[in-house]
Amino acid sequence: MSKSARRVEKDPEGRMPLVEHLRELRNRLAKAMLAIVIVTIVAAFFYKDIIEFFTNPVLNAVGCEKNLAELSQHESGNCARIVLNGLLTPFTLALKVSLMAGVALSSPIWLYQLWAFIAPGLHKNERKYTVGFVAAGFPLFLAGGFFAYKTLPTMAKVLLDFSPADLDNQLPLDDLLDLISRMVVVFGLSFELPLLLVMLNFVGIITGKRMLGWWRAMIMGITVFAAVATPSTDPITMLALAGPIWVLYFVATAISILNDRRKALRESEGPADDEASDLDLTPEDIGEMESVTTPSLPEQSDGGRSSRLNGYDDIT
Repeated sequence: MSKSARRVEKDPEGRMPLVEHLRELRNRLAKAMLAIVIVTIVAAFFYKDIIEFFTNPVLNAVGCEKNLAELSQHESGNCARIVLNGLLTPFTLALKVSLMAGVALSSPIWLYQLWAFIAPGLHKNERKYTVGFVAAGFPLFLAGGFFAYKTLPTMAKVLLDFSPADLDNQLPLDDLLDLISRMVVVFGLSFELPLLLVMLNFVGIITGKRMLGWWRAMIMGITVFAAVATPSTDPITMLALAGPIWVLYFVATAISILNDRRKALRESEGPADDEASDLDLTPEDIGEMESVTTPSLPEQSDGGRSSRLNGYDDIT
């Protein structure tokens, strides 16, 4: 049997047996894991550069200078030194940083594999919306991580001001990287809030008018969230997180209002060619039924028996 004959024709609606679903899931997971492993191996050669990329802004803001002449300039303040504790810490830290970089940098690949597995079960308009949400979600997450990266030096200065005078702080590198990664994730996920609201509007759960009526409560809630999410108590870091989310919330509200108007206009024009119209199930009076005269059976020549015709017992 040829290879083309063995090939099974795909269903246009994406339907397939359970075994085929499991086989496709296995292949998608294998491709995603392979991408993560390859990027992790490549990132392992540059893990020191990755660590310096995240820690240098903090050290430039609060780090102790090695030069004694420069150190004398910090006599009235506090400074910090990044340290490593333990013999195995450098090795485990290298693995941790490389794996984090592998997952983050390969995210477009494994997100595409996830999308390719889900897409066949979606309708055409659902695929269009999902592609838009995925395409907008990744840049929004990067924007939130960028804001976290830029506000970390200011946050470090404020936190070190709580230290007693003329004392140096020792910052374990693994703890510092955990703090940085948590800040990046928190800022990145918080930037996804407007996208979630737009998604709920597109599926018809909330309306743009209702979102606009929530603006006071949302501003207060976003401000409280920013104050809790940022470890420092300075207003600059808090506003750096809350301000962009305020703007994105009102952008999401405007998009939702425009979408509601588009839906109302489409409903006023009637259903599209590929949409079913609403059925009117209201019962109506059909009037009086006319009497139907049942035709008489023909007379039979053999004794006048009407129950037999051409040798059969019943007439059908």
